[in-house]
Amino acid sequence: MSLFTGTGVALVTPFKENGEIDSDSLRKLVEFQINNNIDYLVVLGTTAESATLNNQEKQLVIDTVVKANNGRLPLVLGIGSSNTASVISQIKEANLDSFSAILSVSPAYNKPTQEGIYQHFKAIATSTTKDIILYNVPGRTASNMTSQTTLRLANEFDNIIAIKEASGDLPQIYNILKDKPSGFKVISGDDMTALATTLAGGSGVISVVAQALPIEFTQMINYAIKGDNKAAYQIHYKLVQGIDLAFQEGNPSGIKAMLNKFIPSLNLDLRLPLVKVSSELKEKIISFVNQLK
Repeated sequence: MSLFTGTGVALVTPFKENGEIDSDSLRKLVEFQINNNIDYLVVLGTTAESATLNNQEKQLVIDTVVKANNGRLPLVLGIGSSNTASVISQIKEANLDSFSAILSVSPAYNKPTQEGIYQHFKAIATSTTKDIILYNVPGRTASNMTSQTTLRLANEFDNIIAIKEASGDLPQIYNILKDKPSGFKVISGDDMTALATTLAGGSGVISVVAQALPIEFTQMINYAIKGDNKAAYQIHYKLVQGIDLAFQEGNPSGIKAMLNKFIPSLNLDLRLPLVKVSSELKEKIISFVNQLK
């Protein structure tokens, strides 16, 4: 399949109990994804708790993943901020040789207008020749990037090659798919609507839950890309409960609890203000995984 088609995974950051990054666990996690047919990896996305990492720690994550991956899968690097100038500076300072694209989230907290969002990404796109994947996640940013803004950016800048659409708003997604320029990819950023997005013409998903359930998720998305609706939905309905459980008490708390079932040796603590899931939810996650397998 072509680049960024299929199932990508937004990697978590493993932490020890003392709060330090566990590089050994991160290497194991990368290997787990590769061995289970994930198509590409996203480094330092929201799921990585990147907001809690300092610059040295971010570089440690990058170096660890790049070395562990060893060129086997395409890599995407998350670089985003509510400060446009900061994003541009980070891109210029980063060594992007090992990365096929940048994933850049729409500004959070300051709630720009659609024109402000457009100007933000215009400034980023014109500052680099690197390919850019837009990231719309209004549940976190408190600001939705409309289909009109996405299409405006997709049509005007050749290095804006895709959007990770995590709005979960299917009419909005359909409007982008209907009018997008040739070659522009619509990637689901919402696990629950990933199948619907792909069947409608999307290019797959950048997933959270696929990190723990890579075989099932990649099979579902691959069936969808081939147009085998029946086989894809058979898997989807097996995963629905797990997707719901993974996000009940926030991300990445849920996916870290699920991952612990598959790779018990990983150190998967979280950094404040995030905390581990409740014992009740953990039991439900374990029960789901046991019946799935």
